[in-house]
Amino acid sequence: MVKRSKLETYLSILNTLAKHSPLKLTHIMYEVNVNCSMLKEYLVFLVKQDLVEERTFGERRVKYAITQKGMNVLNYFKELQCALPITEEPIDGAPLPL
Repeated sequence: MVKRSKLETYLSILNTLAKHSPLKLTHIMYEVNVNCSMLKEYLVFLVKQDLVEERTFGERRVKYAITQKGMNVLNYFKELQCALPITEEPIDGAPLPL
């Protein structure tokens, strides 16, 4: 199993919210495949960066939604991925043939 970087996890959260916003914490957790405590940390960061917003429904029901700034960041990364397609190196560390 390959461990994802924080950046990859942030982008996965943003992508999930872009497709299904707003979502409860548990729905994001299952979609992104990350445990609850880590997801809370990631969401705190994303909210502080104004990429995700918390929305309260009723007294205590909180859902998360991507902001316009979050959509912009997600789109920039998608453009970057298209412009610079990155392939993974083989496990033995040998460079890939060109």
